[in-house]
Amino acid sequence: MRPTSPSTTRLRTVLAAATAGLAAAVCLTAAGPANAQAPRACSPTVSLADYSDALDKTTYGDTFVGNFSALATDTDGSLLALSDRSALFALDARTLRPRAVVPLATDTGAALDAEGLAVDRDGTRLIASETEPSVRRYDRTGRPLGDLPVPDALRVAPAGRATANQTFEGLTLLPGGRTLLATMEEALAGDTTDVVRFQTWRRHGGRDFLLGVQYGYRADTGLGVVEAAGLPGGRLLVLERGFTAGVGNTVRLYLADTRRADDTSGVAVLTGDDDGVRLVRKTLLADLVNCPSLGATAKQPQPNPLLDNIEGMTVTGRHGGRLDVLLVSDDNQNAVQTTRFYTLRVHLR
Repeated sequence: MRPTSPSTTRLRTVLAAATAGLAAAVCLTAAGPANAQAPRACSPTVSLADYSDALDKTTYGDTFVGNFSALATDTDGSLLALSDRSALFALDARTLRPRAVVPLATDTGAALDAEGLAVDRDGTRLIASETEPSVRRYDRTGRPLGDLPVPDALRVAPAGRATANQTFEGLTLLPGGRTLLATMEEALAGDTTDVVRFQTWRRHGGRDFLLGVQYGYRADTGLGVVEAAGLPGGRLLVLERGFTAGVGNTVRLYLADTRRADDTSGVAVLTGDDDGVRLVRKTLLADLVNCPSLGATAKQPQPNPLLDNIEGMTVTGRHGGRLDVLLVSDDNQNAVQTTRFYTLRVHLR
């Protein structure tokens, strides 16, 4: 899904390899004495370490670098950035420079509106497209390896109850690699507005994922769920985003907990907590409008010039109770939007 946002800036960051509990993770760190300041607070639990516009309006070969809708870490430690224009980029983990790009398509050669990305333990790419929606497996060369099953209700009308361009927007493989989770961006027809569905798949035996439980999650009014990142113990980081013309973007980061949520796969209509269905609990970690701008500029109105159309998120490092979280914005190949990377430090109990 493609809203809107600002800016340009010089390269202020580099990516450094980090592991600390996450296989082959990376983290974005400040580069040079001009950026040697302590990270600045967005909230009591979240701080902004830095940002980078290094890839904004650049090309790699004859491919435009941008339209990024998702991030993940590959098995070799490189950063993968998914373009919703049917391309998957491998970025150098230290410089952000593209190292390779792989075109993506369906098994019939059709383009994807690719929005979600996860890397399986064997390096297989799991990619969600919001067109149908679908979740497909690809090998490293971009060759399709098959589809995962999708519940009928989550399909775009008239096949199901979903609205076009409001389906699978986030995808994450939970720690341990046995559960995959996709987030719908907005509610199904008939469900209460703002209550969206999270669909899981569970690995049984070998490498196949079968349909698992489903959860209901209440997004903030006017916002959609654009990304999720799995954490240990059934928790998730959830990114909500919205756009208001003439005002700009709203981007909020939540900690969500699925452990006491009910399975909604058999619930035809979700009306919220009043129907006795326990939704996923969430706690606000930060509204990014409160982050320091660090000198960022905007090409169109924004409540904070740092903000843009943020869509991608991945956890790149874990240090005790602190997570290194990398975000990226989708510039939609638009002159008034920016491809911008952000590094957050998130402190959890």
